[in-house]
Amino acid sequence: MSLPVILFWILAVISILSAIGVVMAKNPVHSVLLLIVTFFTIAGLYILLNAQFLAVVHIIVYAGAIMVLFLFVIMLMNLNASGEPQKNNLVKFAGVISGGILLIVLVAVLKQANTGMLAEGSDHIGLIQNLGQALFKDFVLPFEVSSILFLSAMIGAIVIGKRE
Repeated sequence: MSLPVILFWILAVISILSAIGVVMAKNPVHSVLLLIVTFFTIAGLYILLNAQFLAVVHIIVYAGAIMVLFLFVIMLMNLNASGEPQKNNLVKFAGVISGGILLIVLVAVLKQANTGMLAEGSDHIGLIQNLGQALFKDFVLPFEVSSILFLSAMIGAIVIGKRE
C-alpha cells in the first residue's frame, strides 16, 4: 500500500471515531473538542485530495471561527443535564423522520454525482481558479443560501446569549 492510502485510512478512522465521540460525549465541551478533531482530520483528507486551499479555509472557518462560537455559546448558556427539559416522543419522532429524509436526499445526490472529474492523473482539482469558477458559475445559489444560513445562526446565537 502506498503512503496516501495509509494516511487516508488513518485519517478516516480518526475522523469516524471522533465524530462518534461528538454524539456520544456527555459533556458539551468535550463534544466540541472532538468536533474540532473531526474538522482537522477532514482537512487532512482535503490535502490528500490535492485541495490545499479548501483545507486551509476549512481549518480557518470551521475549526477556528465556528468552534470558538460554539464554545462561547456553551459557556454562556451554562448547559447541564439536570436543567435540560425532557423531550416528548413527538419531538423525537420528528427528529428521526427528518434525519431519515436527509439520508434519502444525500443518497440520491451521491447516486447522481459526477465522478468523472476525479479521474486518475487529474492534478488540477484543488486549484483556486477551478474552485472559484465552479463556485461562482455552477453553485452560486447554494453558496448564497449557505451564507444566509450562517448569518441566521449568528443572529440566533446573539438572541440566545442576550440577557433580558
